[in-house]
Amino acid sequence: MNFDLTDEQRGLIDVTRELLERHSSVTAARALIDGPTGYDEQLWRKGAELGWPALAIPEADGGLGQQSIELALVATELGRGLASTPFLPTAVVADAVSRSAAACRTELLAALASGTQTAAWAFAEAGRPWSVEGIQTTATRDGSGYVISGAKASVQDADSAATLLVDAVLGGRPARFLVPADTTGVKIERQHTLDVTRRYCDVVFDAVALDGAVLLAEGAAAEDSIARSGRLAAVLTCAELVGIGERLLELTVAYVKERVQFGKAVGSFQAVKHKCADMRIWIQSSAAATYFAAMTLDSEHRDSAHAASVAKAYASEAVNRLAGEALQLHGGIGFTWEHDLHLYLRRARVGAALYGDADHHREQLCRAQVLASA
Repeated sequence: MNFDLTDEQRGLIDVTRELLERHSSVTAARALIDGPTGYDEQLWRKGAELGWPALAIPEADGGLGQQSIELALVATELGRGLASTPFLPTAVVADAVSRSAAACRTELLAALASGTQTAAWAFAEAGRPWSVEGIQTTATRDGSGYVISGAKASVQDADSAATLLVDAVLGGRPARFLVPADTTGVKIERQHTLDVTRRYCDVVFDAVALDGAVLLAEGAAAEDSIARSGRLAAVLTCAELVGIGERLLELTVAYVKERVQFGKAVGSFQAVKHKCADMRIWIQSSAAATYFAAMTLDSEHRDSAHAASVAKAYASEAVNRLAGEALQLHGGIGFTWEHDLHLYLRRARVGAALYGDADHHREQLCRAQVLASA
């Protein structure tokens, strides 16, 4: 597989990084802590002008018609800049809707592509695995419509989303619904998580009555759609972890070059050099696994499930090892609230757990291997 970036992809990275350098900073991320706004609205508007939410939406639906690798390249830059935007959940929902025949497809995709609306994916449930088997929220038919009851956890940016993509069990099989966030019976409450610069929410569906047009998919089609959403979300999370790792490495190398001990820069000590070299290897390997997985998502001849699980299992642990080394090499200053390092570390820790941690994805790989050899 060719890993060389095209001129268009390099241009996308350059303009995204330039925008983030001008309009996003750790100071801006800190301002979101316990603030009234769940994400950086000004940055999101600027990103929408660049086409972030429109990237993978088909041109016929008002998008740019790009692929998952372009989404991953943007996610990497967002991780590097510690940006707080609804990019990932909106991209996942837009991808699911664009591959469906939903009644509201055209209108919703146009709103998402323009950035005037955002969306969130309500999938995970407390204490349940990140898989179809973990879904306990139920949907029942009520005349020509549906009633949804249950609770979802760790729903990113649900409190600012106009639409929720909700996965539930309908007649014993998975189903997907597009639920307006302001529907009667939908209760959204912010969770207090380790990542203090981003919003994750608990969402309760208290006998939410919906019309028949909200059904996105059911049965086998829903299973396939949920599986793809899970893979895309995992890959984009990995891409963000890559960006976080790259920035942590930059911060650490700059610090050890300046920090003097025993009359020498600590970066001149062999042990410190070895640690920085290990950090570089971990981030390069994570990037390779992530970008390969992103490219397989749009390839009919690659096992995207296998590639996504390999990337998530590896990047989740590698970037957190890297974050730990960065913390140690910064010494005492790295443990302070005033230093920026802990904000990256917090996001890395949460990212490692989202959409399945390393153990979950290793289990998925083992199960696939057993089935293949049976």
